[in-house]
Amino acid sequence: MKFIIGFLLGLIVIPIAAYFYIKSGNVPAATSAPPLLFERWAARTALHAIIDKEMPRGSPVAANDETYLAGAKIYRAQCAVCHGLPDQPETQISQGMFPKVPQLWKHGVDDDPVGETYWKVENGIRLTGMPGFKGTLTEEQIWQVSQLLANAPKLPPAALDILKLPLKVE
Repeated sequence: MKFIIGFLLGLIVIPIAAYFYIKSGNVPAATSAPPLLFERWAARTALHAIIDKEMPRGSPVAANDETYLAGAKIYRAQCAVCHGLPDQPETQISQGMFPKVPQLWKHGVDDDPVGETYWKVENGIRLTGMPGFKGTLTEEQIWQVSQLLANAPKLPPAALDILKLPLKVE
């Protein structure tokens, strides 16, 4: 009986304590603040679990020069301000984001399955600033960007030329 009472009190006390901790103003909310204990682990674990469950296993868009050129134009317009461009410095917008935005031309996603990148571009990632582009870009455009990133090390010179143009952020 004591165990059940203790268990029930725990079910009540823990949520109340969490509520007051959050309301106390001690939970870091600024982009410059360090993550909470287990925050990074919980977010990463949940993200990988849903992606593994839902990502497409193959691409309906061919990985070819035409796709890479189209993907490079879309990437410059929609992604570069946060994720960077080859041989260019990180933008001020990107520097101020939390969590830190992966600079895809320094630490790419070419080791990720193309379906994983597609899922991230289509759906976005909660609480990171990464928007979902479903409804903004067509399915074909999302695949073009995904193929571009999945094949970053072997892009043709024409696609690289588009990506190496200076980014103008005002």
